[in-house]
Amino acid sequence: MPTQAHPETALNNPITHPDRLPLVAPSILAANYAKLGEECRSARDAGGDLLHYDVMDGHLVPNLALGVDMLASLKADLPDAFFDVHLMIERPDLFAEPFAKAGAGHLTFHIEAMDPSRRGADARALFDKVRSLGMSVGIAIDGPTPIEKADALLPHVDLVLVMAIRAGFAGQAFDPAALDKVRHVRRLAPNTRIEVDGGVGPKQSPALLEAGADVLAAASAVFKVSPNERASVITQMRG
Repeated sequence: MPTQAHPETALNNPITHPDRLPLVAPSILAANYAKLGEECRSARDAGGDLLHYDVMDGHLVPNLALGVDMLASLKADLPDAFFDVHLMIERPDLFAEPFAKAGAGHLTFHIEAMDPSRRGADARALFDKVRSLGMSVGIAIDGPTPIEKADALLPHVDLVLVMAIRAGFAGQAFDPAALDKVRHVRRLAPNTRIEVDGGVGPKQSPALLEAGADVLAAASAVFKVSPNERASVITQMRG
């Protein structure tokens, strides 16, 4: 079993809460950035359990997106929102504390960032640091990366994020190979949350839930429909 998240956070953390019903995490990467606060509020009002917040550095992945100050602004506007922060960056060790101070409730970083050639931090030490800052912690694995590379870390995290695309851009098509990765993680880590991100919507959710996923991050499926359709999309995804 993973070390528990900080007790002050755990009570209000949907990821570490013992309720294992599927969670839907609207991913604001696909939101209208000109109305980001309004978009986040709309997704929560539609039934989103947490808000998935993608951070990209242009190095680990070929794109730039979001940052610490934006999260702090959103948290100030939506103090009750739970932000699931996904760091697609080469040096997650440098940003754990800034994102905790900005209002992150959960922090996931990539196993690919642990590659010494990318100057990555030691994973176990970073898990401890994240939890000491009051957040739960997860490990992400990119679409092309063999899932077995995460095996040794599964007992030490609260969540495993399986990418069903190549990390870096919203709007890509879901890769069904993610289903086998989810099954693999569920066999080895029956009590760990499994999140899937990338091309996820109502069409993909039944197979993902059957495979063992219980956190569904949805970008275009939620934010590329009108606000009055979002509750229906989230309800369908939750099954």
